[in-house]
Amino acid sequence: MSFRKLYHSIFFLISGCFLETNIVRASDAVGIEKDTTNAAARQQAIAFLQKTDTLSVSSFWPNIKPATFLENIKLNINKPLSIYEGVSTNFCGYAALSYILLHDEPLLYAKFMVELYKHGEAIMGKASFRPSSEIKQAAGSMKFKGKLDIRPADQMWFLSLADHFKGYLNLFDKHYDAGDEDKLWASVNYAKFNRMLRELFDEKVDAIGTDLIHPAISDLYEYISSMMQTGTMVLYINNTFLYKKTHSALKLAVPTHYIILEEISKVDDTVTIVYWDYGGRSLRQLTPKFLKRITYGITHCTKKMNDVQ
Repeated sequence: MSFRKLYHSIFFLISGCFLETNIVRASDAVGIEKDTTNAAARQQAIAFLQKTDTLSVSSFWPNIKPATFLENIKLNINKPLSIYEGVSTNFCGYAALSYILLHDEPLLYAKFMVELYKHGEAIMGKASFRPSSEIKQAAGSMKFKGKLDIRPADQMWFLSLADHFKGYLNLFDKHYDAGDEDKLWASVNYAKFNRMLRELFDEKVDAIGTDLIHPAISDLYEYISSMMQTGTMVLYINNTFLYKKTHSALKLAVPTHYIILEEISKVDDTVTIVYWDYGGRSLRQLTPKFLKRITYGITHCTKKMNDVQ
């Protein structure tokens, strides 16, 4: 086997975000409509979009109609929990990043997306996006990706992020071809994920962990519990252990997925977590040992002091 084929085989397993499973959603217990988005920021974003209802057809994005595009953006702003990376894609890192953006800076999101649609390029934070012609052609035309099929703005956003940001997992596949959303081209290693946060958002990002080694923290529950009181908590986990898969018996000890941790508590030797991924909240109970076993990265995002009113 060539080095390239071996590389692809190993890191496809490391980077892949897998199909939805039958895990019970936390909506049964905590209510799926509960949302933590800043109300004033949401109203600002909605007011901005109301002024752009007459958006013209973009010559840069031939497969995205203005009305459907705006409808998708409004859905994300009004129901940020619903953002979904698509079936079998490697967009989970971008979806987790989108959760933070939609909760903290919905107006920034709305302005960026409209600018990108109208002009084919746009700036967010320190990043200047100039998507390739292949990306512009692909956005809005994806099929068999579940809800993502009818969300062209999300396709445009995820593809543009993957096109702009590169990490070592993308070493042998830097240019988009049809179907690359499922492959290494779209993969997000842990350092790349944190770099995206730092370049795009005006937030303080603290991260501990790696793609292969667990964080050296003796009491992981106490660390996570104390840190999440002051900001947004992202866990980089091995979800082949977290979810019970029926399509594969293989469980490699590597991280595969990003989740937003919203609640955590412990009674005796049982830890209860409520987290966001796959377009909604889920609730899971596990032991502290199991939590440590699946966690490879812990990212903590907080608004910078000069931005806090």
